[in-house]
Amino acid sequence: MSDPLDPIIAALGRNSAASSDFDLNPDTVLPQGRVLRPAGVLVGLLTRPQGVQVILTKRASHLKHHPGQIALPGGKVDPGDTDEVAAALREAHEEIGLDPANTEVLGTLPSHETVTSFRVTPVIARIYEPFDFRPEPGEVDEVFEVPLAHVTDPAQFNIQSRRWRGTMRHYFTVPWGPYYIWGATARILRGLADRMQD
Repeated sequence: MSDPLDPIIAALGRNSAASSDFDLNPDTVLPQGRVLRPAGVLVGLLTRPQGVQVILTKRASHLKHHPGQIALPGGKVDPGDTDEVAAALREAHEEIGLDPANTEVLGTLPSHETVTSFRVTPVIARIYEPFDFRPEPGEVDEVFEVPLAHVTDPAQFNIQSRRWRGTMRHYFTVPWGPYYIWGATARILRGLADRMQD
Protein backbone atom coordinates (compact mmCIF):
# COMPACT_ATOMS: atom_id res chain seq x y z
CA MET A 1 0.00 0.00 0.00
CA SER A 2 1.38 3.42 -0.93
CA ASP A 3 2.40 5.93 1.71
CA PRO A 4 0.05 8.96 1.68
CA LEU A 5 3.10 11.14 2.33
CA ASP A 6 4.94 9.93 -0.80
CA PRO A 7 4.19 13.22 -2.65
CA ILE A 8 5.68 15.17 0.25
CA ILE A 9 8.77 12.96 0.36
CA ALA A 10 9.22 13.41 -3.40
CA ALA A 11 8.81 17.20 -3.05
CA LEU A 12 11.49 17.31 -0.36
CA GLY A 13 13.91 15.80 -2.87
CA ARG A 14 13.50 18.75 -5.24
CA ASN A 15 15.44 21.99 -5.11
CA SER A 16 13.95 25.42 -4.49
CA ALA A 17 15.20 28.79 -3.35
CA ALA A 18 14.89 30.31 0.09
CA SER A 19 11.81 32.47 0.59
CA SER A 20 11.03 35.71 2.37
CA ASP A 21 8.18 37.90 3.55
CA PHE A 22 9.45 40.32 0.90
CA ASP A 23 9.11 37.99 -2.12
CA LEU A 24 6.03 39.83 -3.41
CA ASN A 25 7.60 43.21 -2.65
CA PRO A 26 10.69 43.35 -4.88
CA ASP A 27 11.19 47.08 -4.31
CA THR A 28 11.93 46.53 -0.62
CA VAL A 29 15.55 47.38 0.18
CA LEU A 30 16.82 45.18 2.99
CA PRO A 31 19.67 46.55 5.13
CA GLN A 32 23.11 45.14 4.44
CA GLY A 33 24.64 43.24 7.34
CA ARG A 34 21.28 42.57 8.97
CA VAL A 35 21.39 39.83 11.61
CA LEU A 36 18.71 37.14 11.39
CA ARG A 37 17.85 35.02 14.40
CA PRO A 38 17.50 31.28 13.66
CA ALA A 39 14.13 29.64 14.29
CA GLY A 40 12.28 26.45 13.38
CA VAL A 41 8.61 25.72 12.69
CA LEU A 42 6.95 22.33 12.41
CA VAL A 43 4.82 21.35 9.43
CA GLY A 44 3.27 18.39 11.23
CA LEU A 45 1.42 15.93 8.97
CA LEU A 46 -1.20 13.64 10.44
CA THR A 47 -2.96 11.00 8.32
CA ARG A 48 -6.70 10.85 9.00
CA PRO A 49 -9.41 8.79 7.25
CA GLN A 50 -10.32 11.92 5.29
CA GLY A 51 -6.73 12.52 4.21
CA VAL A 52 -3.49 14.08 5.40
CA GLN A 53 -3.91 17.08 7.72
CA VAL A 54 -1.54 19.90 8.68
CA ILE A 55 -1.63 21.10 12.29
CA LEU A 56 -1.79 24.87 12.78
CA THR A 57 -2.27 27.14 15.76
CA LYS A 58 -4.02 30.42 16.46
CA ARG A 59 -1.67 32.56 18.50
CA ALA A 60 -2.93 33.97 21.78
CA SER A 61 -4.61 37.35 21.42
CA HIS A 62 -2.57 38.96 24.22
CA LEU A 63 0.85 38.30 22.67
CA LYS A 64 3.04 41.28 21.80
CA HIS A 65 4.04 39.89 18.38
CA HIS A 66 1.48 38.59 15.84
CA PRO A 67 -1.47 38.28 18.29
CA GLY A 68 -4.32 36.14 17.00
CA GLN A 69 -2.48 35.14 13.83
CA ILE A 70 -2.44 31.64 12.38
CA ALA A 71 0.95 30.00 12.73
CA LEU A 72 2.86 26.77 12.49
CA PRO A 73 4.09 25.55 15.89
CA GLY A 74 7.63 26.74 16.44
CA GLY A 75 9.94 29.46 17.60
CA LYS A 76 13.48 30.69 17.95
CA VAL A 77 16.45 28.39 18.53
CA ASP A 78 17.25 28.38 22.25
CA PRO A 79 20.72 27.72 23.69
CA GLY A 80 19.73 24.14 24.58
CA ASP A 81 18.61 23.31 21.02
CA THR A 82 21.06 21.53 18.76
CA ASP A 83 19.55 23.12 15.63
CA GLU A 84 16.35 24.42 14.04
CA VAL A 85 14.85 20.92 13.87
CA ALA A 86 15.29 20.48 17.61
CA ALA A 87 13.75 23.92 18.20
CA ALA A 88 10.70 23.08 16.08
CA LEU A 89 10.11 19.78 17.90
CA ARG A 90 10.61 21.36 21.33
CA GLU A 91 8.26 24.22 20.55
CA ALA A 92 5.60 21.87 19.15
CA HIS A 93 5.77 19.88 22.38
CA GLU A 94 5.40 23.05 24.45
CA GLU A 95 2.75 24.74 22.31
CA ILE A 96 0.43 21.89 21.30
CA GLY A 97 1.49 18.85 23.37
CA LEU A 98 3.07 16.87 20.53
CA ASP A 99 5.52 14.28 21.87
CA PRO A 100 8.67 14.32 19.68
CA ALA A 101 8.71 10.50 19.95
CA ASN A 102 5.41 10.55 18.01
CA THR A 103 7.10 12.13 14.99
CA GLU A 104 9.40 11.26 12.13
CA VAL A 105 11.27 14.18 10.60
CA LEU A 106 11.08 13.80 6.82
CA GLY A 107 13.21 16.79 5.92
CA THR A 108 13.33 20.58 5.80
CA LEU A 109 12.46 23.30 3.33
CA PRO A 110 14.78 26.19 2.49
CA SER A 111 14.80 28.93 5.10
CA HIS A 112 12.29 31.77 5.17
CA GLU A 113 13.20 35.33 6.23
CA THR A 114 10.51 37.19 8.17
CA VAL A 115 9.88 40.90 8.58
CA THR A 116 10.71 40.41 12.26
CA SER A 117 14.29 39.38 11.37
CA PHE A 118 14.04 35.62 11.87
CA ARG A 119 15.53 33.01 9.55
CA VAL A 120 12.92 30.26 9.86
CA THR A 121 13.57 26.66 8.86
CA PRO A 122 10.34 24.76 8.08
CA VAL A 123 10.62 21.18 9.39
CA ILE A 124 8.38 18.61 7.69
CA ALA A 125 7.41 15.72 9.99
CA ARG A 126 5.11 12.75 9.96
CA ILE A 127 2.97 12.43 13.08
CA TYR A 128 2.51 8.73 13.74
CA GLU A 129 -0.59 8.73 15.94
CA PRO A 130 -3.41 11.18 16.71
CA PHE A 131 -2.90 12.93 20.04
CA ASP A 132 -4.82 15.22 22.34
CA PHE A 133 -4.10 18.84 21.47
CA ARG A 134 -2.93 20.76 24.53
CA PRO A 135 -2.67 24.46 23.63
CA GLU A 136 -0.13 26.25 25.81
CA PRO A 137 -2.34 28.97 27.37
CA GLY A 138 0.36 31.60 27.41
CA GLU A 139 0.95 31.35 23.66
CA VAL A 140 -1.83 29.47 21.87
CA ASP A 141 -5.58 30.10 21.80
CA GLU A 142 -6.45 27.18 19.51
CA VAL A 143 -4.99 24.17 17.71
CA PHE A 144 -6.69 22.98 14.53
CA GLU A 145 -6.17 20.95 11.35
CA VAL A 146 -6.27 21.96 7.69
CA PRO A 147 -6.22 19.47 4.80
CA LEU A 148 -2.79 19.20 3.23
CA ALA A 149 -4.54 19.11 -0.17
CA HIS A 150 -5.92 22.60 0.50
CA VAL A 151 -2.66 24.29 1.49
CA THR A 152 -0.66 22.62 -1.30
CA ASP A 153 -3.07 23.65 -4.06
CA PRO A 154 -1.77 26.88 -5.65
CA ALA A 155 -5.31 27.72 -6.79
CA GLN A 156 -6.32 28.21 -3.13
CA PHE A 157 -3.81 31.02 -2.62
CA ASN A 158 -4.53 34.71 -3.14
CA ILE A 159 -2.32 37.77 -3.02
CA GLN A 160 -3.59 40.58 -0.82
CA SER A 161 -2.15 43.90 0.34
CA ARG A 162 -2.10 46.20 3.32
CA ARG A 163 -0.15 49.26 4.36
CA TRP A 164 2.89 48.42 6.50
CA ARG A 165 5.44 50.96 7.72
CA GLY A 166 4.19 53.55 5.25
CA THR A 167 4.21 51.39 2.11
CA MET A 168 1.89 48.83 0.55
CA ARG A 169 2.97 45.29 1.35
CA HIS A 170 1.76 42.33 -0.70
CA TYR A 171 1.49 38.84 0.80
CA PHE A 172 0.02 35.39 0.21
CA THR A 173 -3.16 34.18 1.88
CA VAL A 174 -4.71 30.70 1.89
CA PRO A 175 -7.96 30.97 3.89
CA TRP A 176 -9.60 27.89 5.39
CA GLY A 177 -13.08 28.24 6.86
CA PRO A 178 -12.91 30.86 9.64
CA TYR A 179 -9.11 30.86 9.60
CA TYR A 180 -7.24 33.61 7.76
CA ILE A 181 -3.86 32.04 6.99
CA TRP A 182 -1.45 34.67 5.70
CA GLY A 183 2.03 36.12 5.93
CA ALA A 184 5.00 33.89 6.68
CA THR A 185 2.82 30.81 7.33
CA ALA A 186 1.07 31.14 3.98
CA ARG A 187 4.38 31.83 2.19
CA ILE A 188 6.00 28.73 3.67
CA LEU A 189 3.00 26.60 2.67
CA ARG A 190 3.03 28.15 -0.80
CA GLY A 191 6.68 27.11 -1.14
CA LEU A 192 5.70 23.54 -0.33
CA ALA A 193 2.79 23.75 -2.78
CA ASP A 194 5.10 24.93 -5.56
CA ARG A 195 7.53 22.07 -4.91
CA MET A 196 4.70 19.55 -5.14
CA GLN A 197 3.71 20.86 -8.58
CA ASP A 198 7.17 20.27 -10.11
